[in-house]
Amino acid sequence: MEQSTLARRGLLASVIGMGILIVAGTGVLLAVIVHRMSHPTSLSLPASSPPLIEKTVTIHEPAGTAIKQIAWQNGSLLALHLTGGGEDRIVIWDTSSGRIIGRLQLAP
Repeated sequence: MEQSTLARRGLLASVIGMGILIVAGTGVLLAVIVHRMSHPTSLSLPASSPPLIEKTVTIHEPAGTAIKQIAWQNGSLLALHLTGGGEDRIVIWDTSSGRIIGRLQLAP
């Protein structure tokens, strides 16, 4: 009898303790959410980062050419699906060097 009563008291204490932890954790979570909503942070670049440089690149294509789709490949490669001005084609452009490294003509 004594062992059963001791086990029940231990179980009851564990359940109460876990309930208190759940309520306290929920309260802390809500406090953090409210604090972050009331104090928005602005995104800024660190002082040690290099300045962003704008670069204009011209791709010489026939008149009437339009970009149909753009896809990034391997971080610095950009694939451009071009239409108009002749047959559809895909141009592979290396953005780090600023030059076209390949062309693929698509059959009509």
